[in-house]
Formats: sequence, C-alpha cells, structure tokens
Amino acid sequence: MIILGSSGSIGLNALNLAKEYNLKIDALACKSSLKVLNAQIEEFSPKLVYIDDDSLKPLVNHKFVFSKKDGIEKFLIACDEQSHGSKLINAFVGFDGLVPSVMALKLGFDLALANKESLVAGGQFLDCSKITPIDSEHFGLKFLLKDRPELHRLIITASGGAFYGRDIASLKDASVEDALKHPNWNMGAKITIDSATMVNKLFEIIEAFWLYGCQNIEAYIERKSLIHALIEFKDGSTTAHISKPDMRLAIAHAIGLNNQRIIENLDITKLQNITLEPIDLERYRAFSLKDNLLQNPQIGAIINAANDEIVAGFLSKKVKFNSISSAIFDALDRFSCFKLDSLDSVIEINQKVREYIKHRYIS
Repeated sequence: MIILGSSGSIGLNALNLAKEYNLKIDALACKSSLKVLNAQIEEFSPKLVYIDDDSLKPLVNHKFVFSKKDGIEKFLIACDEQSHGSKLINAFVGFDGLVPSVMALKLGFDLALANKESLVAGGQFLDCSKITPIDSEHFGLKFLLKDRPELHRLIITASGGAFYGRDIASLKDASVEDALKHPNWNMGAKITIDSATMVNKLFEIIEAFWLYGCQNIEAYIERKSLIHALIEFKDGSTTAHISKPDMRLAIAHAIGLNNQRIIENLDITKLQNITLEPIDLERYRAFSLKDNLLQNPQIGAIINAANDEIVAGFLSKKVKFNSISSAIFDALDRFSCFKLDSLDSVIEINQKVREYIKHRYIS
C-alpha cells in the first residue's frame, strides 16, 4: 500500500489499520511533517518516501527520498517500478492532490481517493469507475448500490457544522475558534470550516455525481451523523447506510478489509428522534450553487480555488466568516466564462482564481 498524506487523519488511520492487520506499506508521502514521517519510516520501513518541503529532504531518515523539486510524478513513477498495481491512498489535502490522482490512474494503481479536490476540480479527467472513495457518505452510497434496482435519487447527510442553530445575523462576527468546533467529527481545520459553510457538502454532491453518474442528488442535515447516505430506487424502495461516525470504516473497505470487524455496531435505539432537515440556503449560502454545479460540473475548479484561498484567509483571521460565500460567488461571476476542457486549463484557472481572491479579499 502507498499512502499520500500519511501525516493527516486519513493517513494515520490507514496506517493504524495496516499495523493491526499486518498490511505492507510500500511508500509514504507527506507535505512537511518531518517528525511524523521519520517515526512512520522507522515503524513501517517503506521502500520510498516523499516530503513536499525541499528544505526538509536532507533530514528524512531514508535512503530514497523525493521532494517537490524532484516532482510528485517522478515519485509515483518510482513507486510504480517498485510496486506496480498496489493500492494507493491519495489523502493529500487541496488542489495538489489532483495531479497525483490523474497520474495514479494512468500508472494503473488501485486508487483509494480521500482527496475531494481531485473530483471537485478535475472529475472530468478521471476514470471514476476505477476509484474507491474514502468518505463516509460515498462509502455509504457505494455500499448501498451493490446489486440493487435502478436508482432514482442519491441522498447524503450533513451535520450542519459548528453554526447550526446560531442566529444568522451573528455569523458575520463568527470566530475561527467557534467555527472549528465540529459537533461530531474530528477533522482538520480546512474541512471543519467547509462543514460550517456547507461547502464540504457541496463538494460531496459533485463527487457523488462523478463517482456514480447520477444528477439527482440531494443532501439533508442529520445532526447525529449516524445516517450517512440513502438511496431511493425507481421501484419505490429506499435504503440507508447507518453507522457510528468513524472514518476507519470507509478506509478499511477502501483497502480491502471488507470482512473484518472495524468498529462496533451502532445501538439502534440511538436512532430515536433522528430527523432529516432541508438545508437552509440563507444560513448556508454556498449550497445554493448545488443545481448549477450539477449542470456545469467544470465550475467546481473555480469554486474549489476560491474557497481554498478565502478559507485560508479566514483561518489566518484576515477576513470575516461571511466573506467565504461572498468570495465564491464573486469568483464564479468573474471566471465562469473560461473554458475548462483540459487539465492544463484547470491548473491555470486554479492559479488565476487564487490570485484574484488574494488581491480582492486578503492582501
């Protein structure tokens, strides 16, 4: 198994499962977490490693180290030469995960994808039939779709994030600290903010479109995060995927641990008072882009770039919380006329949008 993003929550959980079930780790990659990477090298003895920060390369305790100067593509080619056809988990955060996803499929790796941006910004350039999603919602949809009648509608759920129920007028003064208080999941800062704005659910909608080829997709708020996905079939039946909120379950299935006991079954008496609520578009303005995004999935690249940059500005306390949705709509107005029909054009628009958001909102 090869893990891109070995120092993040998905990577750490995958390595814990690998240790528990004695799975071999062929290669590890991270951005800049030197201490974590060196500890992982000592424990798992990978053949190859990658650290994005060039200045840290000499400090990595391994004979075969790649860094940004070498290029992630060169690292993946070397991984292919050493371990052709291995399971590759792409848990990189952000737009930088797109090129590794494209490259991994091109090289014939079995891609387990936790990098949302690969599908949000570049789903049209990926063979989604060869991707195993690592996400509680998309794992739920995949699980429910096996040997079923023709589907009618896909449904995923959202917790509502940190500001569910908070007075909408007060959101303009929402602090970073408050936005990071997710009610159910322990996630990184960026995705926790995306949960508070519902951008994360907007991204999961377009991921589901690319993964399962269905445009009839909806999301509802389910505050306990126990129901992760539902599917309505044309015969009138509906199925639901229900479990405790624990990402190890989706990771375990993605790496082939289908028949192991990964987590404890949910006590079904906990399902009392479960509700599925429509998403309030006044509170979660960005989610109003759902239908437009499903009709024009290429604009995902614009939304992703604008959101990535403005959320970074919010986390560094340079912009207000409400600026996040405003910046996304602004970027769409300015850049939606661009033709995004190649990977190079997506990479170019990603840079242009980021520069615009920095100049307009943050600098």
